[in-house]
Amino acid sequence: REFEAEIRFYSGDDPLDVWERYIKWTEQAFPGGGKDGNLAAVLERAVRALHGQQRYYKDPRYLNLWLKFGDCCNEPLDLYSYLSSQDIGTTLALLYITWAEALEARGSFRKADLIFQEGLQRKAEPLDKLQAHHKQFQARVSRQTLQALEESPDGDNMGLLEIAEPQRSSLADLKGRGKKKVRAPISRVGDAVKALNPNRSCQPQASLQLPNAPSFAVFDENSVSGPEIPTLTAQSWPAPPVPKAKENELSAGPWNSGR
Repeated sequence: REFEAEIRFYSGDDPLDVWERYIKWTEQAFPGGGKDGNLAAVLERAVRALHGQQRYYKDPRYLNLWLKFGDCCNEPLDLYSYLSSQDIGTTLALLYITWAEALEARGSFRKADLIFQEGLQRKAEPLDKLQAHHKQFQARVSRQTLQALEESPDGDNMGLLEIAEPQRSSLADLKGRGKKKVRAPISRVGDAVKALNPNRSCQPQASLQLPNAPSFAVFDENSVSGPEIPTLTAQSWPAPPVPKAKENELSAGPWNSGR
C-alpha cells in the first residue's frame, strides 16, 4: 500500500526510482523471487508507466527493468528486437549479453555471434565485460565443434559456427523413388544424427503402398513464373510486447482456512 500510494502521488523527477524499489521489495518479500507476489503485473505496469521517456533509454536501471519483464513474456527474443528498434539500452553491454545467451540456448550460434559483434561495434559499456562474455561464448562453441568433429572425423570442415548450427534444408525437392513404392529421402540433423548407432545395420525405410500409382511431378516454386514475392521489412512495435497469460489471481487470506 505504501508503494502504491507513493507511485500514485509521486511528484519528484525520478519515477524510475520508485518502480525499482517496488520491484526489489516484491522480489525479496515474496517466495520464488517475487513470482508469488504478482511480479509480472508490477513489471508490466512499470514499463507502461515509463514508456516513451527517452531520458531513461541509456539508464542501466531502465534496461534491467525491461530484461526482467522479458522473462515474463512468451517470446523474449521479440522483446530484445523491440528494445533495439527503439534504441533502448543499445549502449549497454547487458542487452547484447542477455540477447546472445538467449539465442545460444536455442542453438542459434551464428545469430548469437552477430549480436555480440553488433555490441562490440557500438562499444557498449562496460566493453571489457562484453568482450569477456564473447570470448567465453566462442570457447563454448569451439568445444562443441571439436566434439562434433570427433564424432564424424570424415566430415568436411565447414567452419566454426556452421558445424555448431546444422540446419535442415527447407522447401527442398523430394524425388520419389520407385513406381509402386515411393520412398522419401531422410535427412537428419542435430541430435537426430547422434541418436543413430553406426554399429547397427540400417533399418529399412518406411514406404507408402501405392498400387498402380501414376508418375507425378513435385511442385517446384522456383520454376513458377510470376511476380516476385516482395521482401518483408521489420516494423517496430507501437507498444511493448504482451506478457504471458496470467493465472487466476486470488486475494490473500488465512492459510489454515482452506481444506
